[in-house]
Amino acid sequence: MNEYDFGSGGTPQKRNIHRTLDGKTQYLLRAEGQLLQLISSRAFLPKVLNEICSALDIQIGNVVSFISLPGNDASKLATNAMNAALFGLHIFCSEAVVAESDELLGSLEMYCCVQRRPSCEEFRLIDRAKCLAAMAIKRHNEAQAQGNCRMRGNRPMRGRVLAWPASMGKSSSGQVPA
Repeated sequence: MNEYDFGSGGTPQKRNIHRTLDGKTQYLLRAEGQLLQLISSRAFLPKVLNEICSALDIQIGNVVSFISLPGNDASKLATNAMNAALFGLHIFCSEAVVAESDELLGSLEMYCCVQRRPSCEEFRLIDRAKCLAAMAIKRHNEAQAQGNCRMRGNRPMRGRVLAWPASMGKSSSGQVPA
């Protein structure tokens, strides 16, 4: 295919062949930025994992994904797989979500309406989603280990504690009422 078009002035102009690729790249960058914001703001873990799966589902298309944590019941995962099969969904991808130290943090399960395997580009998207999920889970686990004191809305008090006002709770004689 000719990569040049003739503009209104009759001069050849290079066609923007990668216009849709640029749009997709911009979407991916925006989606990843939003996910990183959720992770850094210590948003509720199920919300973050759901957002990661939703972004992945949209990027690949015609797939349904979910991330389960290691403590989830194995029979529940098997039930999910059987239910997916009942709805005509086929396993698309099943990957472990691991930390840099090879600690198992969870698993990513993906189902598709047609029986196929991920392409190379889809594997890159899946790997990025696993990386984001690992960051979110690790951050959540660290907060749990610290007793949630670093979670939003549950931060430790800093500074000095104010003394009880001397005038409150005392009678005019200076005695605390019984």
